[in-house]
Amino acid sequence: MKKILLIEDDPFLSSLLGNRLKKEGFDLTLVRNGNEAMKALKTQKPDLALLDIILPGKSGFEVMEEIKLDPQTAKVPVFIISNLGQDTDVQRGEELGAKEYIVKARISIDEIVEKVKNFLSKNKAK
Repeated sequence: MKKILLIEDDPFLSSLLGNRLKKEGFDLTLVRNGNEAMKALKTQKPDLALLDIILPGKSGFEVMEEIKLDPQTAKVPVFIISNLGQDTDVQRGEELGAKEYIVKARISIDEIVEKVKNFLSKNKAK
């Protein structure tokens, strides 16, 4: 079973997306801030992290920087799921190594789940 770490502070979205991913058979862990995210990345060793940018504590961009610098987490693929849709934000996410940058307002939960499934089925390493 593939493990997904959802790092999202919005209770409505995390519940909606979390329930859909569980229904698809993923092992889901939810954390609500950037500090918890780093701990969970090290203990859970997820196959994919879904990361919001605007979080309490550390921002998603700060979490991405830490992920890259830590050998324990550097190989974890990350999808950014954010309301920040400016080109500069998207570019920064990509420069920090995000595999996908998803703008919440432009995509449905179904489409996010499809992207996750497609990515994980192509990346069976582990």
